[in-house]
Amino acid sequence: MQVPENINILSLDHLHWIHIPDPTDEAMDFLQSKYDFHSLDIEDCQAKVQRPKIDIYEDYRFLILHFPYFDKELKFVKTKEVKIFWGPDYIITIGKSHWVIRKLFQDTKTHAEIDVEELDNTSDALLYTIFDALMEDSFRLLRMIEDNLEKISLEMFKRKPENIIEDISVTRKNLILLNTTFKPQLRLFQKFESGLVKGFSENMENYWGDVLDAYQKMWDSIEDYQELIQGLAQTFDSLQTNKTNEIIKILTVFSALWLPLTFFTGLYGMNVDLPFQNHKLVFLGIGGFLIIIIILLLIYFKKRRWI
Repeated sequence: MQVPENINILSLDHLHWIHIPDPTDEAMDFLQSKYDFHSLDIEDCQAKVQRPKIDIYEDYRFLILHFPYFDKELKFVKTKEVKIFWGPDYIITIGKSHWVIRKLFQDTKTHAEIDVEELDNTSDALLYTIFDALMEDSFRLLRMIEDNLEKISLEMFKRKPENIIEDISVTRKNLILLNTTFKPQLRLFQKFESGLVKGFSENMENYWGDVLDAYQKMWDSIEDYQELIQGLAQTFDSLQTNKTNEIIKILTVFSALWLPLTFFTGLYGMNVDLPFQNHKLVFLGIGGFLIIIIILLLIYFKKRRWI
């Protein structure tokens, strides 16, 4: 069967890396006929929003993983599915994969070798290289989130509340997505390190352990960042509550100061005869009396530490 045009094949000695950006029916029929993959795995290659998993067969493995990336505005985190067929002498990556895989494919094609000096050109070495590149990009993304958290903590007392609220909400949303993405995959990578998932090469235990250590470190960082953003959100809420209380206190003080003024203006605004209302000094007397009341109220508030 002729190789479809949308299938990219890279040969490294006896190892083959096949990258299929668009899993069309023609491309999937080619894989089915050449490698005799399970029909359910072929269906998964053309489906969207799959759960992370690994299917183990006698002659190959099928993996579905998810790795994060930032959108074009570097604001919201999204995830890309990474679908991989892993056999004794081949790696097949399916779909519009994470940009790291596309770049790694081009770099490997340019250098015609896998960038792991200690390992031969085997499918296990290539899979480890893919994992390592994806982990490195995920670490870069987490460093950007960490920088954003530090920015929020430093500018919490300076910037407008609306901007801080937006930054906290966006960061919290990103961390929730990372949590739901990384958590189920942690158990999957533990299977590599424990030997439940066996490869096709010898002496790969240390490399799978390195992958698990990196993934565990990222998972721990995500949990720490979630606790930190929760603390920053509570601190910000306390600051806003305190500011609101200060505003209400000031308004209450002004209301108390204006209360005697309102009383006397209302009293002398009545259409009844009042003592000394026709006296030429009555206005000055009432004004002075009200000023004295305001001063006494201010002294009282100050003494009670209300202002």
